[in-house]
Amino acid sequence: MNTLNKHLETVRINLADRSYDILIGENLLGQSGTFGQLPQAAAALIVTNTTISPLYEATLRQALSGHYKQIHSVHLPDGEAHKDWVTLNLIFDTLLGRACDRKTVLFALGGGVVGDMAGFAAASFMRGVPFVQVPTTLLAQVDSSVGGKTAINHPMGKNMIGAFYQPQRVVCDLGVLKTLPARELSAGLAEIIKYGPIADMAFFDWIDANMDALKACDTQAMAHAVKRSCEIKAFVVGQDERESGLRAILNFGHTFGHAIEAGLGFGQWLHGEAVGCGMVMAANLSADMGLIDLAFVKRLTDLIERAGLPIKGPVLNAQDNAGQYLAHMLHDKKSVAGDIQFVLMDGLGKARVSAAPEAMVRAVIDRCCA
Repeated sequence: MNTLNKHLETVRINLADRSYDILIGENLLGQSGTFGQLPQAAAALIVTNTTISPLYEATLRQALSGHYKQIHSVHLPDGEAHKDWVTLNLIFDTLLGRACDRKTVLFALGGGVVGDMAGFAAASFMRGVPFVQVPTTLLAQVDSSVGGKTAINHPMGKNMIGAFYQPQRVVCDLGVLKTLPARELSAGLAEIIKYGPIADMAFFDWIDANMDALKACDTQAMAHAVKRSCEIKAFVVGQDERESGLRAILNFGHTFGHAIEAGLGFGQWLHGEAVGCGMVMAANLSADMGLIDLAFVKRLTDLIERAGLPIKGPVLNAQDNAGQYLAHMLHDKKSVAGDIQFVLMDGLGKARVSAAPEAMVRAVIDRCCA
């Protein structure tokens, strides 16, 4: 497979009969060989959105033309605000309207919202059809497209309705990242940064030293960042596919971040922006609980700010801001019997999931919100 591109990198997700490869390289999207050795089918469905379709759909369609007799497409509205039942049904409407069968292969061409919804549709249609992730944002390449978590949002909580369903392949074309707006690029950097504090401090040091190159979307730097992020996630997912233990550490910053997204209304802050700010809060909580020192909290906060991400949380309720955050956190998927669980740093490069005293959480929120 490396004949596709001399700079092609492959990361393997080892999950027995559900194992698959993540392909990382430039100009993968337009190469027919990128999509070889997938399940055979008469038809494919490209699931994309109104922003990405004009940029990349024709290229993907051409690459797939040698593999499928029919290539259908559905264009979803763009944005987190549309990650719901109404939009999901557009995919089912197309599948049924085109008389697609259980061998039809779905191709998720877009960011995390498209990938999550296409994956959920694939998991549900005829009780499961094959799908391929073709992520076009940095955040999707390093996080949401990998590991098989698919979902839609509910007004009371993010990603609360979904399924674990693994793709057949993930195709990370680094070339598409060059068209990302600066805000989207920064959002993706948040998910890269998170891997350091919870799993690999050497990688964190590298990110710190190469932040300017990453913000400039330097190809060599981005290739390393995407590959190392995928390697860490692949290891964790291989140990805990369904988030019964270890995999929960990948949600560092997400308990606070999801509360921000739900509290403001989905789509007001990008997911990566909320996670970046959430990591600042989670690091502060870790320090308050005596797990790390304040020097690292400052270093992480400075790096998140250099990435172009917010470091102060929004005020969700002027009368009881912390109470509003806590109310949203109760809907977090890690919560157990009404106890909010946080991903905390357990020293540098390590993490654990545990509850925290409410008074301490409130103090952190009050301190970390504008």
